[in-house]
Amino acid sequence: MLLHNTLYINNFTLRKDKLKHTTMYFQHVYDKSLAQASYFIGCQAKGEAIIIDAKRDIDTYLDIAKQNNMTITHIAETHIHADFLSGSRELTAVTGAKMYLSDEGGADWQYEFNHIGLKNGDVIKVGNLSLEVLHTPGHTPESISFLLTDHPATDEPVMIFTGDFVFVGDIGRPDLLEKAAGLKGTQDAGAKQMYQSLVKFASLPTYIQVWPAHG
Repeated sequence: MLLHNTLYINNFTLRKDKLKHTTMYFQHVYDKSLAQASYFIGCQAKGEAIIIDAKRDIDTYLDIAKQNNMTITHIAETHIHADFLSGSRELTAVTGAKMYLSDEGGADWQYEFNHIGLKNGDVIKVGNLSLEVLHTPGHTPESISFLLTDHPATDEPVMIFTGDFVFVGDIGRPDLLEKAAGLKGTQDAGAKQMYQSLVKFASLPTYIQVWPAHG
């Protein structure tokens, strides 16, 4: 999605007419060795923060929280990660934050440890921020994206965190489960799900920033 008439605030850019007087803190955490991205998003007014798709080295997020006088209260993932070691469970143990994970995808795609389950349309509240859950299967059946709105600066979403669903100039592979993991029959089903997810994605406003888990 494209951005026009942008304004730099706290390490990110957003349309001036869509975001005013923000108290949101945002930091893109990128692991070059894995080309993997995670996100620290905080409400400075309330001192609360959420981590999306945490990497294994959790000290990065603890340091950011300390430097900005925020408490990590929420931890979320966009999908089950098979290409890197997630730090979400360790971060939960260290901080006491609640973990929010997808309950979409059917019985074969459920996380096997304690968490708060998310379904399409659910909303996570982090201080003055809200993140709406969108079920975006295709790459994997349980994949979800998070559509972020910064209240009270705006009542419209300004960012979407897409995991491995949508990248910059590309989309997640719907054939990977069949070709790499040997799960027969998932390629065609994944392609159909990906198409429906892309139709949903295309309906979003064009000013929304896209933040994927890779690239």
